[in-house]
Amino acid sequence: MENVKHYMSLPYTTIIEAINDESGFYYVGRIMEFDGCMADGDTKVEALQSLQEAMELWIETKLANGFEVPKPIQGTKATGKFTLRLPKSLHHRLTTEAGKEGVSLNQYALYKLSQ
Repeated sequence: MENVKHYMSLPYTTIIEAINDESGFYYVGRIMEFDGCMADGDTKVEALQSLQEAMELWIETKLANGFEVPKPIQGTKATGKFTLRLPKSLHHRLTTEAGKEGVSLNQYALYKLSQ
């Protein structure tokens, strides 16, 4: 059985996001592979440090209760391309909006997906 140190050394997907809401400005970090594993901080560094602690506790809890710890997502065969079928009316609207912005449909769709 693997231990906490082993899992902490694996390349899990870490996301740190800036948040500006009614609570103020801060950063939230999460581990994509671990449901509910998140932490925050006033700076990116603080959020990452808090996230490392949360990650360690998350793994310890899973192992102590006999649950499996997920492996890192990295290594998937993502090519950066996928096919998407959509209604003609939406295709037309997106094409029109892209034209108004002076960009290709691909660039506009990427912009919309990244929001």
